[in-house]
Amino acid sequence: MEFVTLEEIRDARARIENAAVYTPLLDVDGLLLKCENLQPMGAFKIRGAFNMIAQLSADQLKRGVITYSSGNHGQAVALAAKSLGAPAVIVMPTTAPAVKIEGCKGYGAEVIMEGTTSLERQARAEKEARERGLTIVPPFDHRLIIIGQGTAGLEILEQCPDVGTVFVPAGGGGLVSGVATAIKLSNPSVRIVAVEPAGAPKVSRSLEAGQPTTLPSSASIADGLMNLRPGDLTFAHIQKYVDEVVTVGEADIAAAVGWLFKQARIVAEPSGAITTAAVHLGLGHPVGQVVAIVTGGNVAPEKFAKYIGV
Repeated sequence: MEFVTLEEIRDARARIENAAVYTPLLDVDGLLLKCENLQPMGAFKIRGAFNMIAQLSADQLKRGVITYSSGNHGQAVALAAKSLGAPAVIVMPTTAPAVKIEGCKGYGAEVIMEGTTSLERQARAEKEARERGLTIVPPFDHRLIIIGQGTAGLEILEQCPDVGTVFVPAGGGGLVSGVATAIKLSNPSVRIVAVEPAGAPKVSRSLEAGQPTTLPSSASIADGLMNLRPGDLTFAHIQKYVDEVVTVGEADIAAAVGWLFKQARIVAEPSGAITTAAVHLGLGHPVGQVVAIVTGGNVAPEKFAKYIGV
């Protein structure tokens, strides 16, 4: 298992600087919020997607890229591919939010609907890649993806040198792997807490089993965190660098979406608000100054209205 290095994350930062925003760290009632919802396509995923696609050969770019995604990674791949002149195909679940489907199409990508789980989407993407000569850009379990996501960790350390604890959402594990690696290799004393929905506790179950474990099913309003299984590479990084994994229920996730809007005027999707929910619940045994990463803001207007009580 080849772990990501701090030097690789630093190199990625220069590579993506014109594609990803250096997002602000907002202080709201003492909680610092890393606002990745302000990225160009509304989520942190642009960091990893651009880092990988920017390193493909001219021939690979010409033939095109493909990914499998519940939404935000698909939009990131579509946007990165468009900016680098490559065709993009996105395989999405039949349950994907319309706002994310339209986002992918808006960046010029071809969208294929397939199944409801990440494993079903992955199988279809691999089939299309073989038949059409496309390069797969995985949503999380790839070194270049983890490296790109880790750049958010470097920014947090610069913006808050005295940070004590960082709360990071955990889906397939790309972001938490990258952020934890960047931070722990820079300052091992910082506590890293991964947060996942109670209805999709794949990281918790995998840690209990000592190896990546597949859930029989998952259900949550946090659609970006409903993976049934963490990646092999991401799981290894989580085991090495993450201090604790906690789970949050649906009502608390929804309440956090409302709180972020009312207290900070932040539009966050449930997957992005889950860290704020964990902090409010007192989970994760935080120490020192706390930072919560708000990973994305791609939420359907009608659902958002319900979360904020309109």
